[in-house]
Amino acid sequence: MRILVIDDDITSRLLLKKLLSGYGECVLEESGKAALGKFLEALGKDTPFDVIFLDIVMPEMDGHEFLQTVRQMETQWKVPPGREVKVVMTTSLNSPKEATKAFFKGQATGYLVKPVDKTTIDAKLKELFAGALPGVHTG
Repeated sequence: MRILVIDDDITSRLLLKKLLSGYGECVLEESGKAALGKFLEALGKDTPFDVIFLDIVMPEMDGHEFLQTVRQMETQWKVPPGREVKVVMTTSLNSPKEATKAFFKGQATGYLVKPVDKTTIDAKLKELFAGALPGVHTG
């Protein structure tokens, strides 16, 4: 599984990397703009990310803007329906308004309120991938 973590807070990035490390390759970025380059590079090399953990509140480009741009890139690259990257918005804001915006405007596939823990991450990934995690071999 290829995972992209985008968060302007280093502690949050490192925590997510630790929690996600058992699932596969974990690429960290501190800004949406830098992460767009990584996302586009992955599409170009035909090694797309399976899931993105995306902070909502960031300078320069917030999570909503990033996600809308990713969805536009997927359309331009003709990513088949159902094969789009799964995006889990992560935020310290326990706000129904932000959650609604993430799902309906940005087409997020998940939403987690920080701080996250291993149990929450495991449950979210199993939900998103219906228990069959890409590139993860069990047993």
